[in-house]
Amino acid sequence: MITCRHETIARRPFRHRLRRRKRQLVSRLKIPPDALPGSLALTHRRCGKPSCHCTAGQGHPLWSLTFMIQGKKRVEHIPQRWVDAVRRRVDHGREFKKVLAEVLVLNAELLVLERKQPPRNSSQKRTPN
Repeated sequence: MITCRHETIARRPFRHRLRRRKRQLVSRLKIPPDALPGSLALTHRRCGKPSCHCTAGQGHPLWSLTFMIQGKKRVEHIPQRWVDAVRRRVDHGREFKKVLAEVLVLNAELLVLERKQPPRNSSQKRTPN
């Protein structure tokens, strides 16, 4: 019984830290209305014209946004003048997904801790937080 009490006391601060971190993250989980999924990349393509300068060099710069829609990869070409704005939107989407993934992991950790915690008394049912 004493070891259970010590284990409960030892777990309580950890559980408290997990819940506090979860609250901090959830408060940041405001979906940016202009966020974009995927990645922005710069490639170089040759146009195929024999007289063009790209035949001897790297090719023409071409920005593209790659993302998935309903399990299918999609690539959209991005005009140079849009690159900075699209990059910011992709960064917003990536940050949102990162925070959401961490919240889901914290929820799983809290669920594991709840399952390991002995019931307070036999009439109370445990429910996950």
